[in-house]
Amino acid sequence: MSDEGRMTEEANSAPEDINELIRVRREKLEELRTAGRDPFLQVRYDQTHTSQAVKDDYAALENQSIAVAGRLISKRIMGKASFAHVLDGSGSLQIHVKRDSLGEEEYAAFKKLDIGDIVGIKGTPFTTKTGEITLHAETITLLAKSLLPLPEKFHGLKDQDLRYRQRYVDLIINPELRNVFRTRSRIIAEIRRFLDERGFMEVETPILGTILGGATARPFTTHHNTLDLDMFMRIAPELYLKRLVVGGLERVYEIGRNFRNEGMSVRHNPEFTMAELYQAYTDYHGMMDIVEQLFAHVATKVLGTTEIQYQGQAISLTPPWTRMSMIDAVKRYTDIDFDAIDTREALRLAKDHQVEVKPSMSWGEVLFAFFEEKVEGQLIQPTFITDYPIEVSPLTKKKPSRPELTERFEFFIGAREYGNAYTELNDAIDQKERFLRQAALRAAGDAEASMMDEDFVTALEYGMPPTGGLGFGIDRLVMLLTDMPSIRDVILFPTMKPKGLG
Repeated sequence: MSDEGRMTEEANSAPEDINELIRVRREKLEELRTAGRDPFLQVRYDQTHTSQAVKDDYAALENQSIAVAGRLISKRIMGKASFAHVLDGSGSLQIHVKRDSLGEEEYAAFKKLDIGDIVGIKGTPFTTKTGEITLHAETITLLAKSLLPLPEKFHGLKDQDLRYRQRYVDLIINPELRNVFRTRSRIIAEIRRFLDERGFMEVETPILGTILGGATARPFTTHHNTLDLDMFMRIAPELYLKRLVVGGLERVYEIGRNFRNEGMSVRHNPEFTMAELYQAYTDYHGMMDIVEQLFAHVATKVLGTTEIQYQGQAISLTPPWTRMSMIDAVKRYTDIDFDAIDTREALRLAKDHQVEVKPSMSWGEVLFAFFEEKVEGQLIQPTFITDYPIEVSPLTKKKPSRPELTERFEFFIGAREYGNAYTELNDAIDQKERFLRQAALRAAGDAEASMMDEDFVTALEYGMPPTGGLGFGIDRLVMLLTDMPSIRDVILFPTMKPKGLG
């Protein structure tokens, strides 16, 4: 039976057959150890080229002795000569193995190798009759023994849950997935480049704290044993970053993990990566300019274009993007003009339009409910929605002309929210009053409400310049630019329920 046939058999075997395959592999390891050839005693292999480098530089490397290393992913035994493929971080390369070149003993050892073994090969590149660049093996060194059989190569690892749990196997069987995470790395690098070139300074702020703030979300809690103190894992770095603006660091940003103890979905993971930035002496209009320019920059650098496809939808990231107030957006998509109605009429219209509200809701809260249920799903092309009600924006500066609204926007692409920005509230007295209202909501049982942060109020009392702030999700941006349907597809190790918990 060929190794390609054996790979299929391994994937489709019953559990007892898999156990037999595992037993055989462990026996091979013991034989190697008995013969003084324990692969796990190998501590280094001097790899001179990657698989892709061999292909890219073939003209200069032809017939020169080089060394590559990687995982054996196929093996085709044909008597005195055989072919194999090894997979490294750059791709795969065909290997030509002849008994006359290796010698009888080493050729026999090669034939005993299993799919998944890690090997180093020294040899000379040449081109086969079919035109495939190939490495003619002069020596083959087993560097690590694979004790578990890989899933069948051609059908891959199909169980989506298992793919997320065993990402290491997923990356082996589906090497094209590596490009998603390479793209993720490039996206983050380009965000940093964009901000660095505009005078922003990257900083790090605490992940553990004793006060919850910076966003509306349920936190994860933990306990500091030495201090005998309950602490929160941060839901946002906002309040620390604004302290830095007070201190004179006028352009700061942070790219890091946040933690929110809430539902999981194709758009939500309990721990996620966020970019948050603050710029003194600008407002939310300045933040809109940054968003447009940043997204266009990243798409151009990573994809070569601002015209993309996401899940079958054509989307243009080319600036300028549409800008609409929340009141105008609701009017456009529902024909209801919130400028012309009071709270009682808003509640009545909500009932007529099957918008879920509570009798205690204010005018602004009903406006927000209409937007979420009737408008958000319509925003396919990049759109800024501005001027949020004050009730849902506890850290945002009021609009001077409309104190019931705030200078806040969120931006939407493909009917999904990607980020949130404000003209930051810098009035310490107003901020303290809003904290007190949030603290009252928390005392009444709202686990997502903010806490009173006296030190942040003190910081504002020293004076914070007019400031624009912005936060956006890295994971969702990666989803957009790699055309991935789920956030789990762009996080290497997404949060998963342990097996056996139902």
